[in-house]
Amino acid sequence: MIPRTMKAVLLKGHGGLEQLEYRDDVPVPTPAAGEILVKIGAAAVNNTDINTRIGWYSKSVATATADAVVQTANEATDGGWAGNPFVFPRIQGTDVCGRIVAVGAGVAEARIGQRVIVDPVLRSANGALADVGYVGLERDGGFAEFATVPASNASLIESPLTDVELASFPCAYGTAENLLTRANVVQGEAVLVTGASGGVGSAVVQLARLRGARVIAVTTPNKAPDVLALGAQQIVERDANPVHALGRESMDVVVDVVGGAAFAGLLDVLKRGGRYAVAGAIAGPVVPLDLRTLYLKDLRLLGCTVTTPAVFARLVDLIQQGALQPVIRAVYPLADIALAQSDFLGKAQTGKIVLVP
Repeated sequence: MIPRTMKAVLLKGHGGLEQLEYRDDVPVPTPAAGEILVKIGAAAVNNTDINTRIGWYSKSVATATADAVVQTANEATDGGWAGNPFVFPRIQGTDVCGRIVAVGAGVAEARIGQRVIVDPVLRSANGALADVGYVGLERDGGFAEFATVPASNASLIESPLTDVELASFPCAYGTAENLLTRANVVQGEAVLVTGASGGVGSAVVQLARLRGARVIAVTTPNKAPDVLALGAQQIVERDANPVHALGRESMDVVVDVVGGAAFAGLLDVLKRGGRYAVAGAIAGPVVPLDLRTLYLKDLRLLGCTVTTPAVFARLVDLIQQGALQPVIRAVYPLADIALAQSDFLGKAQTGKIVLVP
């Protein structure tokens, strides 16, 4: 039996935690043609949830995530990730894991009952980047008991992992695999990973090791044992100068999710012809760039947001093979989303924070 209403968290506008409203009277969505309805088992918290809530994507914000001045709904007219106004209210939650309980027209009823994880990238038929959206951003997502998504985005998953563990994968590990794919990381290369204890960073460590790369991880001393256990072969302390720690022109690839003042040093440690891939800037989005470093060293700078279906398919295969280790920091009931986001921003420990409805 599918109820008429559900528990869900509505993001009412840009601002603080007070903008998150937990309700038990939200209508359960009905799958349209080509869609499925998922009964959600778990959904993980990601940086994009925080960034959207505080209006950090607005060009008017130039500070680190933790220091960002929250915007009001009227001020952050470019508060969406693509520079557009964000539509409120919205049920956030980019990561969705659960079971299909209903299907729309054109979707085989045999899919009902399947356990699935959801590719969060909403792609148009023509594949144009301008038409891309995301679950939890352009349409309601996983911070609820039910959600609808395109059937093509729901991947059957056969794994002994729990829903909580599976919910840690889609956004963070999909982003990580996309970073490594775009940077074309191959066996034997030296890869420097910033933010290595976070969701994306810890995923990059594991996935780069699976490619046979030598992984050097940037993290704090208290988190170093966790990151080494995931496959990193060397640790650089977060506040260290990367050139002093590693040597100039010593890395083939830098995978960065931090940004901020360390950016210039990250380019300095790249070899000539090296690749810098970025998918986050929690330490600050505005960075110093000496164009001479870029062109005289023939570097490639790669912004990595939109994943391809092939990247997500590879991720699903690796999960089903048992090749990836979920890193769970804490689990909260959906009603405690404010506590979960506060914990997330504290970044005191390694791994993902997951919500269960």
